[in-house]
Amino acid sequence: MTAPVHDGDEADARAHRLDAYHFPAYRWLAVLPTVGLLGGVPFANRVHPYVLGLPFLLFWIVAWVVATSALVGVVYALDRRRGIAAAEPDGAGGPA
Repeated sequence: MTAPVHDGDEADARAHRLDAYHFPAYRWLAVLPTVGLLGGVPFANRVHPYVLGLPFLLFWIVAWVVATSALVGVVYALDRRRGIAAAEPDGAGGPA
């Protein structure tokens, strides 16, 4: 049996749900790799010039793979700085 919900508790729960949908603006950095890979390919779709011995399109894709790792690292570091905890239960991910 659950405890009765009071008006104050319900308002707190509603505010918590609304806050869960809000995320920091810097997380939009995670959209850049998708835009770069999918949106940039028609503009980068050419063989010449060669960059680092790779056709330009292949270089474009490899560069975005590397940039994706860097951007995910930046978002992770900013999340840690803001104190946003991961959605893991206590003790998860540690040594067994």
